Amino acid sequence: MNILNLIRWKNLIMIIAIQLLLKYALFHPFGIDITLNAFGFGLLVLATICIAAAGYIINDIYDLEADTINKPDKVIINKNISEKSAFNWFIGLNIIGVGIGFYLSNLVGRSGFTILFIGISILLYLYASSLKHMLIIKNIIVALLISLCIIIVGLFELLPAITRINQETQLTIFKIVLDYALFAFVINLIREIVKDIQDMDGDQKVGLKTLAVTFGKKRAKHVGFALLILFIVGVSYYVITFLYKQQTAVGYFLLFVIAPLIYASIKLFTADSLKEIEHVSSILKLAMIFGMLSLLLYPFILK
Repeated sequence: MNILNLIRWKNLIMIIAIQLLLKYALFHPFGIDITLNAFGFGLLVLATICIAAAGYIINDIYDLEADTINKPDKVIINKNISEKSAFNWFIGLNIIGVGIGFYLSNLVGRSGFTILFIGISILLYLYASSLKHMLIIKNIIVALLISLCIIIVGLFELLPAITRINQETQLTIFKIVLDYALFAFVINLIREIVKDIQDMDGDQKVGLKTLAVTFGKKRAKHVGFALLILFIVGVSYYVITFLYKQQTAVGYFLLFVIAPLIYASIKLFTADSLKEIEHVSSILKLAMIFGMLSLLLYPFILK
């Protein structure tokens, strides 16, 4: 159980669920030309979660000092699992993830896709070891890596299957994938800023340059609030522009995505305690989950 907690098994399940939703709720119902069979897609999911799990491990190794201050009860390394053992898990999972990525890239005839897996693996290490010390860069990288878990499905499933006949349909579906990737990027960027406010004390002691540490909790809250308002406006515009004819979809987004985001913005603006900040982070995560679950609506939206 300790190793499962170390690799953030709940987050990995969410990644698996999102990728499955893309394939079976968006691609399959419309008979979209895809590249991977069930086995190949399973390998893609496995490669993704192996590299993501490795990223969580190396981040915990480098975050050990800060985590001891911010969340001492959740520290696993050197309590339940040795640092050496954790590093071996990091190496092993990366080898598996990149190895599968290399195989799949050649399988779909796009050997250049291998660089994605290698690049993400290297970026996760650089993030944990050095990039997280750079103001706002750390937040952008985390959000980008999460969005890549979505984009990679479109790259492997849709692009290699494009022909002159199906080009328009394939690109339309790929644009929807990119829309969801952008949604995931922005909401996780905001959530990372909120989490930095929550972890300010430990981050300050280990010398991390987060918005909260550099400008103070109040200004960091204002930045997060401003981004959240812009995000709400953006999501609302998207719903009004592209889904206005689908009352079910509009109702879903209003109730399960936009309403929680408005609530989170109000709570963030008025939050005084760490418990309230943590609550905002949880609401943002919930809004992201409901946003991804909206993929189940597309058989009705695009019929």
